[in-house]
Amino acid sequence: MNNKVTHLAQKLMTFIDESPVSYFAVNTIVETLKENGYQALNESQQWQLELGQKYYLTRNDSAVIAFQLGNKVPWESGFNIVGAHTDSPNLKLKNESLKNVAGCLKVNVEAYGGLIHSTWLDRDLSLAGRVAINTDKGVESRLIDFKRPIGSIPNLAIHLNRDVNAGFEYSKQQHLAVVLYGDHTEVNEKTFLKELIATELGIDASLILEMDLSFYDTQKGALIGLDKNIISTARLDNLAMCHCIQEAIIHPDKPEQTNIGAFFDNEEVGSTTTMGADSNYLNALLDRIIFSLGGNLEDGLRARHLSFLISADGAHGQHPNFTDKHDPSYRPLLNKGPVIKYNANFRYATTATTAARFINLCNKVNAPYQKMANHSDLPCGSTIGPVSSASLGIEAVDVGNPMLAMHSIRESQGSLDHFHMVNVITEFYK
Repeated sequence: MNNKVTHLAQKLMTFIDESPVSYFAVNTIVETLKENGYQALNESQQWQLELGQKYYLTRNDSAVIAFQLGNKVPWESGFNIVGAHTDSPNLKLKNESLKNVAGCLKVNVEAYGGLIHSTWLDRDLSLAGRVAINTDKGVESRLIDFKRPIGSIPNLAIHLNRDVNAGFEYSKQQHLAVVLYGDHTEVNEKTFLKELIATELGIDASLILEMDLSFYDTQKGALIGLDKNIISTARLDNLAMCHCIQEAIIHPDKPEQTNIGAFFDNEEVGSTTTMGADSNYLNALLDRIIFSLGGNLEDGLRARHLSFLISADGAHGQHPNFTDKHDPSYRPLLNKGPVIKYNANFRYATTATTAARFINLCNKVNAPYQKMANHSDLPCGSTIGPVSSASLGIEAVDVGNPMLAMHSIRESQGSLDHFHMVNVITEFYK
């Protein structure tokens, strides 16, 4: 396999391994942006933006938007936007749920997004997220990642559940509780979790006000298959597209138009949060860019008319064991190129003209492309594309790389597809 393809795949797996939850994904993206000359902005302060300069701003520590102003003002050149999301389905810790049961400690969880429950059983799970603590300067956020297995969700032996292979339905409340192993039968159920987190952070437990933590699988990513060209790892939906944007946006030198990479949170639960795509996050940014450069409301509307949005999210590759789940004419395959996604009810934002623009980008960099429309008897999911396109008034196309086992604790996609998508987005930003 091409060394460049393998190198990029390895970078993606490292990025995902270092991003167990959205807070860490944003932290990793921000570090890359800073290394490439991007300056931090604060939404509560006045901005003095300059053409040609690079900036970024975060919200909630779980979403970030990066942009490089072009050599021309946006109302003459437009905005080139690529959007993705930092969140993935997971099991979120219920902070007050610790119980001592059967000689073990266990905690209850909430299912975040549409995860495949059974894939979370019998995995080595760790815990990561954000903790709000009291300091002399007020409330402060600290990131925490145990980076080691601290528990699991053990299956019940088949001898005690003879129906498990006949389609057992797992109760999220009863069967998905995470067991934390160890001899802790005498611990205080009300204080143990905070004390555990405080020890990990090296602070006093009394300083912890609240915690926002989720479990994740500790198994590292790997290149698998006879040709080692399949990326197998967690959270490909949608950290793979985040990585594509990150890699692409740092390359253009002096673009004419303004390039924007939007990494939203909470797509898996509808995007209707202050850091989600269905918020004022990106819209407000576009307005502030216009006003900071001396433009007015009409200039902002003109700029949007000249702009284009690529919504990048994982696509369903054809499953070898479930071929009937795809329309016979639309069967995306792994390592055969990025996928353009279509839906008559606009669950995807693609139109004929926006698809044509993406096809031209693919042709410019000799990247193959595929098309996807769901089996007509199966409803499809949605992306940030429709809500972003509607609220911004900007034409959009929905694309992604074909995947297997989407929303499983471990997903798969082609390394060559990742390489092609980075090249296509890089060309778009040029």
